[in-house]
Amino acid sequence: MVLSDLCARLIRDVPDYPEPGVVFKDITPLLVNGPAFAAVIKHLADIARAAGGIDLVAGMEARGFIIGAPVATELGIGFVPVRKAGKLPGVTMEASYDLEYGSATVELLPDTIAPGSRVLIVDDVLATGGTAAATASLIEQAGGIVVGLAFLLELTFLPGRSRLAGRPVDVILSVD
Repeated sequence: MVLSDLCARLIRDVPDYPEPGVVFKDITPLLVNGPAFAAVIKHLADIARAAGGIDLVAGMEARGFIIGAPVATELGIGFVPVRKAGKLPGVTMEASYDLEYGSATVELLPDTIAPGSRVLIVDDVLATGGTAAATASLIEQAGGIVVGLAFLLELTFLPGRSRLAGRPVDVILSVD
């Protein structure tokens, strides 16, 4: 079975969550299916391998941690957590952005990325692109080079890709 078809079968829609009119994409059924989850991680790691010379994987709280950390492990490289505001100790860098149903701020410890490090950003869903764009901005401010972004799922009816400034974007499953 094609990986995108498997993902489409396992990702469930939750209407009106977290607020009326929003259809939440629940990846839990995919995560509990070991072979499917392993296939997703391998696929995303293969994207990184194709980009070449990746030093770090960055993932955004919280589902980006679930997907990004195993990708980094598969590649044998480090993982950089990009956290919600107030969750990291010490001096942080931050960026605020709009979501499809609100706004948020993410933070990064600046000393986690050595200048010139090549970073792949990994997350579960590309929707409005706010979280991904804020993360890319933080990585670049810290001296890193964003070599691409990889997502499990893209909601193509939202403008996420257009907010990523022409950076390479790879997705497993696109949803209209």
